[in-house]
Amino acid sequence: MKYTQLTIAALMAFSLSACFSLPAGPPGPQGATGDTGAQGSTGYTGAKGATGSTGYTGATGATGDTGDTGATGYTGATGDTGATGNTGARGSTGAKGTTSDTVVIVPAR
Repeated sequence: MKYTQLTIAALMAFSLSACFSLPAGPPGPQGATGDTGAQGSTGYTGAKGATGSTGYTGATGATGDTGDTGATGYTGATGDTGATGNTGARGSTGAKGTTSDTVVIVPAR
């Protein structure tokens, strides 16, 4: 029976230890940097080809003569302005009326 109790206690301790976690320790030293490989050579660039010559541009054609401009036509004479008419006689103004005093009586409400 003694082994059974010890076995049960060991299994309980082992199962409870899975529930706990401890913080990580300090980081280790950094490893050395590896060697860089040799740089490859640059390939050969071919020679540049020749550029063709420019073709011939044709001659410029002649410009034709300018035609004559026709004569300017005659402008007719300006007509006479008619005589100014008479203004009619001025009418008279009617007689002026007289002013009288008027009394207005307003009844109380």
